[in-house]
Amino acid sequence: MQSNLKIAFIGGGNMAQALIGGLAGKLTDGSNIHVVDVIPETLTQLTARFGVTTATGPSDVVAMSDVIVLAVKPQQLRDVASSLRPYLKSQLVLSIAAGIRAADLSRWFGGYQAIVRTMPNTPALVGKGVTGAVAMAGVSDTQRQIADAMLRAVGETVWIADEAQMDAVTAISGSGPAYVFYFIEAMQQAALELGLTEQQGRQLAQATFAGAAELAIRSDEPVSLLRERVTSKGGTTYAALTSMEASGVKAAVVKALHAAAERGKELGEEFGKD
Repeated sequence: MQSNLKIAFIGGGNMAQALIGGLAGKLTDGSNIHVVDVIPETLTQLTARFGVTTATGPSDVVAMSDVIVLAVKPQQLRDVASSLRPYLKSQLVLSIAAGIRAADLSRWFGGYQAIVRTMPNTPALVGKGVTGAVAMAGVSDTQRQIADAMLRAVGETVWIADEAQMDAVTAISGSGPAYVFYFIEAMQQAALELGLTEQQGRQLAQATFAGAAELAIRSDEPVSLLRERVTSKGGTTYAALTSMEASGVKAAVVKALHAAAERGKELGEEFGKD
């Protein structure tokens, strides 16, 4: 439902643009969205596409907003937080900056607590994202509902109670699209080696991934059972999965995601240093 929600985006990159595209004219009018970015060309394009207002630095428009979305690179966020402190009143601050812990962001804001930390992923660009989110104690019920509505404009939301679990969210869904693309690449390579054209391999691999994912989403059954139903003993699928098991593919994938989660924890500690 459209409202008069006033939203200020700090940063106008790809993820910000995905959110703005999901929000403008739907959750709120484009004219209620303000974007701050240092690249004038980006601002011109956003105004032309969505009717947003823009600026190259923070102003009183940020102070009058209901929500401030932090959409800058993690290494820039400390300086950005310092520049925003004079404009903080009671706004909800929604951070989509990877790796920055809410406690560190709160400290840079001088103890401000109305912060929701999120981890979106790139399928948000086509409205099919999933975002992990965690709210600090200073976030009201209404603000949490607003954050959820904003994030749902580009996909699904998963709320967690313990921010320490955001490293797992980052490993599973934040980085997850890259794993899917990696597997699709492997399928396309095999298709070429087996004599199919590049276009045929691409179409078969992508449609198979999209269809299988949709089947898993719509089914109430565990994916292990769906897998078993495709796997006749002694058949082609059985041959492929037996080969993967022999090569330790599943174990390697699980190990890789643990590595991603550990790296997420390390980055949080690195970015949050005084």
